[in-house]
Amino acid sequence: MRRAGFVLVGGHSARMGRDKALLAYRGAALIDHVARQVAEAAGSVVLVGHPERYSHLPYSRIADEYPDSGPLGGIHAALGATPADWNLMVGCDMPAVTAAFLGQLLEQAAGCGADCLVVRSPTGRAEPLCAVYHRRCRESLAAWLDRGRRKAADWLASQRVSWYPVDSGDRLRNLNTPEEWEQYIEGPHG
Repeated sequence: MRRAGFVLVGGHSARMGRDKALLAYRGAALIDHVARQVAEAAGSVVLVGHPERYSHLPYSRIADEYPDSGPLGGIHAALGATPADWNLMVGCDMPAVTAAFLGQLLEQAAGCGADCLVVRSPTGRAEPLCAVYHRRCRESLAAWLDRGRRKAADWLASQRVSWYPVDSGDRLRNLNTPEEWEQYIEGPHG
């Protein structure tokens, strides 16, 4: 297998006040929508985070090996479980991602000559949970986490990264608060 897809669901959703992955979206849970996009683009999907919390969903699940270490812990767990060279990582709270866009990321990653391809927003912000990582990143990521480091931007600065700039931040919008969620649902996207 050349590619695989993962959706990170290990966060605490503290600002939302309830599990973001399970928010109702287009007749199902938000995680269903995001997982379908990832599966269509990558040919597979695995949820990374709390396996027992999502046992009622029809997706494979794995736990973080470094609990409470943020997105990097989830990426590390995915890279340890994958048979694929290139691995798509998407946050569960990004309803605007599409299979077509994610497929473009995977295609670009295969020929980028770097260790990871990371989307960069119009403001220049790295989006580590809308990215593709080669499985060879796992060793450096483990060393990073073993030192107690958790900041994704700092780890990315130590890697060979190819950037994938997008001209609109709408596709990358993640929703962290009830107000952001309501605004999104009431807008043209909901």
